Formats: sequence, C-alpha cells, structure tokens
Amino acid sequence: MSGPRIASIELGTFVGRRPRLAGYNARKKDDHGWEAPVTLARITTADGAAGFGLSHITRQQAESFVGAPLHDLITAENGVDPKAFAIETPLWDLFGHSAGRPVYRILADRAGKTVTEPLRVPCYDTTLLIDDLHLPTHEEGAALIAAEARFGYEHGHRAFKIKVGRGARHMPLEEGNRRDIAVVRAVRAAVGPDAVLLIDANNGYTLNIAKHILSQTAGCNLFWLEEAFHEDDELYEDLHAWIEREGLSVLIADGEGAASPHLLDYARRGIIDVIQYDIFSYGLTKWLQTAPKLDAWNVRTAPHHYGRHLGNFVSGHLAPAVENFAFVEWDELSTPGLDNSAYAVDDGLVTLPDAPGFGLKLDESLFHHAVKENGFVVKSD
Repeated sequence: MSGPRIASIELGTFVGRRPRLAGYNARKKDDHGWEAPVTLARITTADGAAGFGLSHITRQQAESFVGAPLHDLITAENGVDPKAFAIETPLWDLFGHSAGRPVYRILADRAGKTVTEPLRVPCYDTTLLIDDLHLPTHEEGAALIAAEARFGYEHGHRAFKIKVGRGARHMPLEEGNRRDIAVVRAVRAAVGPDAVLLIDANNGYTLNIAKHILSQTAGCNLFWLEEAFHEDDELYEDLHAWIEREGLSVLIADGEGAASPHLLDYARRGIIDVIQYDIFSYGLTKWLQTAPKLDAWNVRTAPHHYGRHLGNFVSGHLAPAVENFAFVEWDELSTPGLDNSAYAVDDGLVTLPDAPGFGLKLDESLFHHAVKENGFVVKSD
C-alpha cells in the first residue's frame, strides 16, 4: 500500500530575533545582526496529518511533490529519499506526527538504541561571537565576552563556544591573538573550572597560530578547537601530533562548511576528533548513514546549524541514535510564530519533549500571514 499522499505544501518565513546583536567571526566582513530568517515548509497529507520544518523549496519543486505517496518520500528504514531532500526536515516531522511518535524514538529504533526518558542532550551556547571590536583594550574586550558567557550560564548553559581569530581580518595579527587569549582566559574565569569551553577560529588561524593560542590557553582546559584552518591533512597531522606531545586534551573539530568528504578520511585516520556537518545542508538522513562510521572510529558527532533557529530542536533528535553524540549547538533566538516552549535548557542539557515529530508548534494566524506575504501554497486538485 502506498499510504497517504501529499495534499498540500505551504511555505512562509518568520523572522527570529536575538537577545543581543550578534557580532563577527574571523572571516565575515559584517556582523551577524539582530535577526535571522526562519523559512518553514508545512506538508499536509490527504488524511490530515501535517509536519513542518526548515526548507527553501521552490514553488516548482513543491508542485512536483503534491500528490506523491508519503511512503515514496520517507521510510523509517531508509530515511528521506534523495529526490525529496529539499523537504527533509518537514518530512521527518510529518513522519513523526503520522506515527504519533517523537522523531528521536524513530531514529533510535532504526539504530537499535534505547532511549532514556526524559531525553536530555548536552548543548553549548554558541552566541559568544566577536562582539568586542569597538573596545580599545584587551581587558575591556575580554570582560564583555566574559559577561556574555555569564549571561548564558545564568540561563542554563554549562558549555560555551567562543569565536576567535580576531587577527585574521578585524585586528592586527599580534593584537588579535592577544585579544583571543585574553577572552578565553576571562570566559574561563567567569564560568568556572567545570564548564566546557570550545573555540572556533572559522579558518582564521595558521598552524603556528593555532599552536600558539593553544599553548597560551593550556590552563583553560579547552575541549575543542574548531576550524583552525582550511582542511589540510598534513597540517592536521602536525597539529594532532603536537597536541599529544604537549599533553593537551583539546580535540580537533571541523566540517561545518562544505561537508568535505575528505574529513571522513581524516576522522578514520585519527587526525580529526569531531565532525560537524550541518544538520540541514548535510541532513538527518546522511547523518544516520555517517554516524555509525564515526562511532566505530571513536569520533564525535556535533552537527552545526548556526543562524537557523530550528536547528536547536532538530539536532538533539539525532542524539539517541549516535553513541558519540557530543553537543547540540544552541543559537538563542526568539521567533514569533514558532512555539518551542516544550524544549528547555538547564544545567547544560536540553530536554526534548516526548511529543510527535519534533514537538514544535506553529501559530496558525502568523504562519498564514507569512505564507500570504512572503511564501506560497500549492495543493492537489
């Protein structure tokens, strides 16, 4: 039996707002701003089941899916068919609603894993960007980022990712390096010795700068260094060997950008410790295929999604299916029209709701307005 068919697809964009202006990373000319668009597609089947998720599907693509049997687009065994990748996230949500189960239970069953309830997954505050360029001294700049970290701590976070690489573009090289070091030390002092600290250079370091920063922050017990430089196996071999010689425990993380397949080879060889392929552009289905390999190599899974609010909630559903799942990246936003109140961050963990699909809800009035103002709707005849 083919099961229910797709009856309609609606697309609309909400706008999320950050609690503060999001600054720079090592490579971007401009800051990340106050707002982030959240473009959602909602799929409804002929039997009335519906699911929504992040998507940038075109009207023409949507028209090609209307009338298609749901079973042709997604199954528990195979995930989302490649031809339907443009609507992968809403399909998973719809699949969960049709089954009356959270997506994480479906994924855990597929992987033969047991889910501990309530499901609580480690997360990190990803909002500590380069916000301090207007401040003249390293002490003032470091104090600002430390205050931001303390804000996150008071709102339940116990792990923090700090953007570094100021000397790559925004400050003179040596001054930027000094500011990076001062910031890391100040954040450590602000959040205490037990919090997890991650640093992300967005490819703004060289091999030697990476070593210098790690040596100068050795007392801060960093958990990982992310995107130190563009993917290069010789440089990663050198950095990995240096870290071991220095007796540091810091891990090497990469993969948020173009999802280079070379990184899987680096992971297999043991010179990359954490893979960060994006939860949307790489996708849950590909992650389900990749994660068992990473588990076998003792490499950690930590999907990226910065700038797309829904990733806060989607990423954690992968966790029960993966032995070495590290963190959900938590990008704090408030998006009118999106009800994510079933999720909560406390003591470094995000609690996922035992609710169908991803456990999110839409404000119908606001979504219909968004569809009318900036989206579209296609329906079967």
